[in-house]
Amino acid sequence: MSEATAPKAVEGPLNFLDDRLGSTTFFNRNLKKVFPDHWSFMLGEIALYSFIILLLTGTFLTLWFHPSMMETHYDGSYTKLQGVKMSEAYASALHISFDVRGGLLMRQIHHWAAILFMASIMAHMLRVFFTGAYRKPRELNWLIGLGMFTLGMVEGLFGYSLPDDLLSGTGLRITQGVAQSIPLVGTYISMFLFGGEFPEGNYGDLIPRLFTLHVLLIPGIILGLVTAHMMIMWHQKHTAMPTQKQTEKQVYGYPFYPVFMAKTGAYFLFTFGVVALLGAFAQINPIWLFGPYDPGAISSASQPDFYMGILEGSLRIMPNWEITAAGHTLSLNVLIPALLPLGLVFGGAAVWPFLEQWVTGDKRHHNVNDRPRNAPVRTGVGMAAVTFYGVLWLAGANDVLAERFHLSLFATTWFFRFAVFAAPVLAYIITKRICLGLQRKDAAVAAHGVESGIILMSPDGRFSERHEPASQEQMAVLLSKERAKEQAPATDANGIPAPKSKGPMGYVRSRLQRAWTFDDIPVEKHDHGHDGDGHGAHEVEGRETKQISH
Repeated sequence: MSEATAPKAVEGPLNFLDDRLGSTTFFNRNLKKVFPDHWSFMLGEIALYSFIILLLTGTFLTLWFHPSMMETHYDGSYTKLQGVKMSEAYASALHISFDVRGGLLMRQIHHWAAILFMASIMAHMLRVFFTGAYRKPRELNWLIGLGMFTLGMVEGLFGYSLPDDLLSGTGLRITQGVAQSIPLVGTYISMFLFGGEFPEGNYGDLIPRLFTLHVLLIPGIILGLVTAHMMIMWHQKHTAMPTQKQTEKQVYGYPFYPVFMAKTGAYFLFTFGVVALLGAFAQINPIWLFGPYDPGAISSASQPDFYMGILEGSLRIMPNWEITAAGHTLSLNVLIPALLPLGLVFGGAAVWPFLEQWVTGDKRHHNVNDRPRNAPVRTGVGMAAVTFYGVLWLAGANDVLAERFHLSLFATTWFFRFAVFAAPVLAYIITKRICLGLQRKDAAVAAHGVESGIILMSPDGRFSERHEPASQEQMAVLLSKERAKEQAPATDANGIPAPKSKGPMGYVRSRLQRAWTFDDIPVEKHDHGHDGDGHGAHEVEGRETKQISH
């Protein structure tokens, strides 16, 4: 990008700050910072916008919510619950919903913003994974993103537990069981969180503790992670999709001011408008229909928010396994579903950048993203993880599926028990084959051009289609695929093993590297013609060739 002076709209403020802070150079440099333009980059921005909406609406709700488990009798506007004994937390949530002007709208905007926040983080992380945007030097930001998603799950669980209604109490009872199933420290975690025996604790400490965690501690940590994430991204610059003008050393896009600032301001308003429409017209979490929490009751077809579905599904399909030894019972039927699925998904995602770097030996800086088809192993593993997550998410609604489709509950449970192992393997195989097929298509386009729709007939009556060269922009995208790094030989010319190939870890790395590069399909540009059958047919002088267009 060429050098430019500061816009007139900010020249005065910059001079004002420079006279006092000597900061004009800093502001000039950062106002001209370039941001690549691609629709998928907006996924992360939506997460940021949703978090801002959560902070704004959460502040409004805090002014009227009473985080207390003291008992009271409801006397508000909702007549069906008048005179019913409940906690002050539930009564204040009803008061916000029916008696505070705009309270129900704010409650629903807050809940929808939480859903959008988690969905956009998930989509953003999938985009980062499938394009390889987590590679060096952005591994730290990848880990920060995983931390934000994990904290978002806990924040959402505590948030929809605050009203102390029947549905949220069901989720809290499961949470307590999961905490107590952890060996050695489970009872301490349970007592720390609940303040005593379920549901209230010794002095009604549950809701006040959840309130403190939900409105103060976890949002503060998430805010710090968001700030760190943005600062690191600002310093390292944004990754970019492969284009004709984009290189590893040059960022091509729009400046922060005024283009990006205007666009991001408009996108924030669009996001807020969509969430406000959902809050106004799409009902979510109608707590007045559930009633106050009763440990002896449960809501029919209870379902958590979508991001907690993986835990719900793993609990439902896990067999009733327990181990009793030395007078202690280890509840595997709760411990394994609580720790293993999320441990596989999040733990695997955390170590993946370093595992890929170790397997491929690629320690270069990467500023241009991969196309998912050009990394079939990575894309296949990602789709296997998505399928694993999706099967467990569906399993969390096995009772609803059985009831709606008139199926046996036991049949659906056993189906998901097998599908959770078989479906990810099938997803990996199918995804990898699709990627390789797309690579072959790209190789054909790069070598022989694109179909022109013009049919040629040779003198001997054969028909073929003329191929035209791909555009420069298209060729830049196609040729962005790098040749896979060839596997280093296990021994040199004298038969001496290479240092990194020794031992079990060397063998494992060699096998993984072979699996990573085995099916690589080179995409290269050829210089010969693009006519005829796609293999460089040429017109022969002195012979007649007819052309048929269609």
